Amino acid sequence: MATIPPGPRAPLPPFPPDFLWGVATSAHQIEGAADERGPSVWDAFTALPGNVKDGTTAAVACDHVRRYREDVALVRDLGVGAYRFSVSWPRVLPDGTGAVSERGLDFDDRLVDELCAADVRPVPTLFHWDTPLAVEEAGGWLTRATAERFAEYVAVVAARIGDRVPKWITLNEPAEHTLLGHALGQHAPGKRLLFDALPVAHHQLLGHGLAVRALRAAGARDVGVANSHGPTWPASEAPADREAADFYDVLLNRLFADPLLLGRYPEGVAELLAAVPDPAADLKVIAEPLDWYGVNFYQPTKVGAPAGHATEFSGVTLPPQLPFAPREITGHPLTDFGWPVVPEALTELLLALRERYGDRLPPLVITENGCSYDGLDDQDRIAYLDGHLRALHRARTAGVDVRGYFVWSLLDNFEWAEGYRQRFGLVHVDHATQRRTPKASYHWLRSALAGLEAQAP
Repeated sequence: MATIPPGPRAPLPPFPPDFLWGVATSAHQIEGAADERGPSVWDAFTALPGNVKDGTTAAVACDHVRRYREDVALVRDLGVGAYRFSVSWPRVLPDGTGAVSERGLDFDDRLVDELCAADVRPVPTLFHWDTPLAVEEAGGWLTRATAERFAEYVAVVAARIGDRVPKWITLNEPAEHTLLGHALGQHAPGKRLLFDALPVAHHQLLGHGLAVRALRAAGARDVGVANSHGPTWPASEAPADREAADFYDVLLNRLFADPLLLGRYPEGVAELLAAVPDPAADLKVIAEPLDWYGVNFYQPTKVGAPAGHATEFSGVTLPPQLPFAPREITGHPLTDFGWPVVPEALTELLLALRERYGDRLPPLVITENGCSYDGLDDQDRIAYLDGHLRALHRARTAGVDVRGYFVWSLLDNFEWAEGYRQRFGLVHVDHATQRRTPKASYHWLRSALAGLEAQAP
């Protein structure tokens, strides 16, 4: 794996004083205290041998429920203005609906108070993949009722903490939850439905729209979503490769963005939603106006025609019947996850979003960007962040309205099917002792942000 040697780096280019800097986490990946909430699909998934590569679970994770004050202090000392976390649906409503756990809501209450006292803006995500197990057993996101249950839960959360929360995120990466969790079985709930999983996409989108309405009813005025995006590069100019790349691009970049921003599905997708009675009737709800649009970016993807056999991509096994096959991107450094480091692809993506959606595109926020590297002296992570922040600045200079950037992640956490093997944190966590140790990248980012503040007029 190519690496970038350590050494002094030039100061970051200037960003406006009101640009929102933050770090991100999610409930299931850090909270622990599993015995104090209802079970989720991830508890059931990780209980089955072989589903998590190192055989671990998130029952304790980073023990954040008990150590949140220490973690908020790390956010405060980093010098960022915002902390993106997620609210645990099964902690608030152990059965997904019905009786509210006041103890569960009390945790979010305390966390928000601690953030406000530290002068850090709380930015909660309302769904980050931890569907209550009872909801899943009643049909999960394959059923319309789950969208309605989700909106009820959102209303409960907004009623408790909405007076102190200015900025909200409805869903995190519904594409991954659909494709990895329901089409390919690599994530919870472990279903292998392939294209029969598309109703999950529609019901998440509907749940988002209903959640936006619930938040507006509670007085929210700053609502967005966090969708994953990345440039799709055809493996060649051959028609078969271009056709495969176009199909992949629809699944990753347009299946969720087009309904949200344009009020319609991409051409050809509606026909695949045969299990949804009348998807067009829901699009008005799905396309509720947003105040901003979140982009999670990690890497571009090179795609070619089907290989005719199962392939491996980013740790995921893809079956041979898919109409595309990802290909290796060469000539770039790789993270410990094997993902190519291509900062200029972020600039390309942001320019493409502006070109595709024009005046229908709200202001953007990079809601996740980060990388997995081991070790405390993580110079490769510093190079990654430095490169991507410069790429983001180039997009802003070209006129793309990007107003914030969140690093994934504050802490080394439970990285889903990878367990604790991949370390995305600015802060190292010894999961045996729960000791937190800021890495070199934490200190670099703190210094870089302090330098930007010093440059501000």
